[in-house]
Amino acid sequence: MPGADAERPAPAAPERAPGRLGVLGWPVAHSRSPAMHRAAFAALGLSGWSYQLLPVPPELFAETVRALPAAGFVGANVTVPHKQAALALADSASERAREIGAANTLSFGVDGVIAAENTDAPALIAALGIDLAGRSAVVLGAGGTARSAVWALREAGVSVAVWNRTPARGRALARAFGVRALERVEPADLLLNCTTVGLEGQTDDSTNSLQSLGLSTDLLSSYAVVVEYVYGRDQTRLLKTASDLGVTTVDGLTLLAAQGALSFELWTGRAAPRALMRRAAAAEL
Repeated sequence: MPGADAERPAPAAPERAPGRLGVLGWPVAHSRSPAMHRAAFAALGLSGWSYQLLPVPPELFAETVRALPAAGFVGANVTVPHKQAALALADSASERAREIGAANTLSFGVDGVIAAENTDAPALIAALGIDLAGRSAVVLGAGGTARSAVWALREAGVSVAVWNRTPARGRALARAFGVRALERVEPADLLLNCTTVGLEGQTDDSTNSLQSLGLSTDLLSSYAVVVEYVYGRDQTRLLKTASDLGVTTVDGLTLLAAQGALSFELWTGRAAPRALMRRAAAAEL
């Protein structure tokens, strides 16, 4: 069935020898991936494994990634703004990652060969946990995270529309996936914020945060579910406003833990302690 792999994780690899792991991003100091992976290593008695932040500017991304296997790394997660570059750099990629055009998980072979996977897509479907066929969704953004969300929702039978603050980028993404591009954000069943608006360190007062996403309070109240990929010490304005309006929400930590668990299983060959990883990420905040 087309798109079936968006609804279930790939089978875990055979358990492998321990090594170094990390998360590549710019910025990446906000990431809670190290906390949740270290908690999982401890819970499963996986000694010898480590996980660290890997802050890398775009101009050094390729050079840095190619050097990781020789430094003892067996894999890395990839976050903003490197997901499309990660796919382009890889020697091989899963069908899902190729169709999405972005990767958030890299695995390194003993010979230094780089394999790309996208665990963001199945993580989104799992986190939503509802029948999506016949529903509608508006995706905000046009980067690697937005690409995975659009692909996953489209494959699940959702009518998807894309809005981006730079209209040309939104139209390009919509064409790539055969979905609609929006000039203005419109009502739908689901709203997904795949932008970095609300990320720690950005100005995020209530009015400007919603306006910069093309939203108003009245429009926000029209959605049944709001999905927020950004997470931090406090709720983003988008998530808080949606919650105050009584809208069902899915937060960034839930999505982080879901995709991280799939990466963990791919690298270690062990079933991930998913609830523990979610708690560890939240506790770190």
